[in-house]
Amino acid sequence: MRYLLTLHMNPALWATLTDDQKNAVYEGHGAFITLITESGEMVETKALAEPGETKTIQVKNGVAQTKTGGFVESEAFLCGYYVVDVESEERAVELAAKIPDAQYTAVEVRKVVHEG
Repeated sequence: MRYLLTLHMNPALWATLTDDQKNAVYEGHGAFITLITESGEMVETKALAEPGETKTIQVKNGVAQTKTGGFVESEAFLCGYYVVDVESEERAVELAAKIPDAQYTAVEVRKVVHEG
């Protein structure tokens, strides 16, 4: 079963971390990638740009309207994800807890129900 593990960033919280804590998060991702690659559970991972570099498009009355910024007005934003292929939801949750960001913010675990 495939699961999407989403990472969310709150810039205000991130700003309170020491350089050592930030570096531990970065290094932790390297270790996590090694773990899920060696176990064969890695499908994909991506880091995403901040909302200020995002374009949100909505079509109203047949006209595309574009705005800069994310869809959801919030301090926190989706900053990256992992897709893992695991035996169970329990394993997906176990892996999500190993992502270093989970010490500071939530990691969401969502089952992939369709792939194109």
